[in-house]
Amino acid sequence: MRIGGFIGSAALALVVGTAAPAAAADAPEVEARSAYVVDSGGTIHFGKRQTRRVPVASLVKVMTAYVVLREARLSDTITITAADVKYAAGNGAMTAGLKKGERLTVRDLLYGLLLRSGADAANALARHYGPGKTAFVAKMNRAARSLGMSDTRYTNADGMPTPGHGGHSTAVDQVKLAQRALDDSTFAAVVGSKVHKVAKTSVHGAHTWRNSNKLLSRADGVLGVKTGYTNAAGYCLLFAGERSGRRVVGVLLGDQDERRFKTAERLLDYAGEQIAGG
Repeated sequence: MRIGGFIGSAALALVVGTAAPAAAADAPEVEARSAYVVDSGGTIHFGKRQTRRVPVASLVKVMTAYVVLREARLSDTITITAADVKYAAGNGAMTAGLKKGERLTVRDLLYGLLLRSGADAANALARHYGPGKTAFVAKMNRAARSLGMSDTRYTNADGMPTPGHGGHSTAVDQVKLAQRALDDSTFAAVVGSKVHKVAKTSVHGAHTWRNSNKLLSRADGVLGVKTGYTNAAGYCLLFAGERSGRRVVGVLLGDQDERRFKTAERLLDYAGEQIAGG
């Protein structure tokens, strides 16, 4: 049953097998195609087509970071290749502005990956820690299965459309991933940063990467997480914040650009009110 676009509490609890949400009479209007919001206590605050399989654009890079952080040392150094640069430029993807021959640490590449959403950084990390992109994508899919993301399939490390082999996920699965990823202090520090600067050295150029997640500047207590966009996926936003003593994690899939940030802010505040009113 739907109540103002919100799945009824009993039906939603059966779908996801967790605590039912609080009364939803005052839930914000959500125009994204899919949405899901849950807090660290297991209470679901919003759901809209949350188990529908859809492309998630650059939210894929959250799993890329998750896999890298399980294997890499932050001080590891990776040399950027011409293929890394060409891959991003040739596919019209967002880039971190990396240059052939640069040598950057994993720590810095994670900022280029998650703040700037650089497909060049994603390509370099996948190539190095697969080793090779095919092996890396296999690791991403194994990690998804281990996290219970049963409706997720990855085809690359950056979220760009793959002709004939499109990947997919769901709002529920993306929130599961974000909850686990945010438990890693390095991941949390990266996605919670508004800007990251890499000073020029003899082995790499200077870079300044600003976070594309405008929610960090719109509201207090925001923890991240990641923006995304492709024509097929629409504008996406995976977000998290501290509200009323709990961590609230949510996602909007298939939304409009500026609207996703406004909606996420309202959903965070709504969840906080529901928790406080407990």
